[in-house]
Amino acid sequence: MALFKIEDFNPNYRQEAFDGKDIRGIDVYAGNTDEKIGHIHNVLVDETGHFRYLVIDTGFWIFGKKVLLPVGRCYVDVNARRINAIGLLNKEQVKNLPEYNDDMTVDYDYEEQVRSIYRTPRVEASIPVEMSASVEMTPAVEMTRVNQISYQVPRNIESGTTGYDSSNYAYEQEPEIYNMSEQTHQKLKLYEEKLVANKRRQLAGKVSIGKRVETETATASVPIEKERVVIKRTNSENIGQVVTPTDVDFREGEVARIEVYEETADIQKQAFVREEVSINKETQQGLVSAEDTVRREELEVDVEGSPVVKE
Repeated sequence: MALFKIEDFNPNYRQEAFDGKDIRGIDVYAGNTDEKIGHIHNVLVDETGHFRYLVIDTGFWIFGKKVLLPVGRCYVDVNARRINAIGLLNKEQVKNLPEYNDDMTVDYDYEEQVRSIYRTPRVEASIPVEMSASVEMTPAVEMTRVNQISYQVPRNIESGTTGYDSSNYAYEQEPEIYNMSEQTHQKLKLYEEKLVANKRRQLAGKVSIGKRVETETATASVPIEKERVVIKRTNSENIGQVVTPTDVDFREGEVARIEVYEETADIQKQAFVREEVSINKETQQGLVSAEDTVRREELEVDVEGSPVVKE
């Protein structure tokens, strides 16, 4: 599961989770002592918004080393500006923790290195006498007690590893490391998942408008006129009549001139506007629905006897 710095996940975390206050910069103390070991440098949350780690800047305590503290291993008092790191009791533990830096990616292997330190049983953590008779120790399960909180971690005794891996691990499998109670985590809000519908604009495609030239054979017709000379020869009524030679004008050469005209087709190509094309965009509105499974945290109150509980 991916982890995010709190300001990247929710820029308004001060107002929504801490009533305008910033958890960063709060002093951190070792165990239940007043030995200051550093301050909160940042907070890492998972993709559902649940707090998973506090980034501790140890300052001069361990030469400025930054380490991760699971939220289930601390007591938070935002009003008093104080956090007690129940899981960090001495410098040796901090030295064994892998160093954290802001540019790194926190993956499963890195978290396993961190968890292995906090899973280690401690000398000062013991099982109460009244519980010892009811607890059965088996080779497959180690029972650990930290600050009177018992928990089980599936562990392979021979290899020293847990039964989890990157494909099946979930934070809920180790509540002793990641659980956040109202008693020990003041002001750290319980988160719930919601489906948040947002819109984003993305390129759906492109439309290119262009022109191409197509050719075809066209036929145009135009009527034309041609003139022709018609020579008509007829028999004269005076055929056979004798005339005096001196009355006849015999001569050679042109007798008549007639100009003859005809029309020819003058066909030319001209360009005309055929149609106009207007190009614009229009927006169509639609409704997209999605459904998914969401989770939320609810408080569980265990009551023994007849105490008065007000919620």
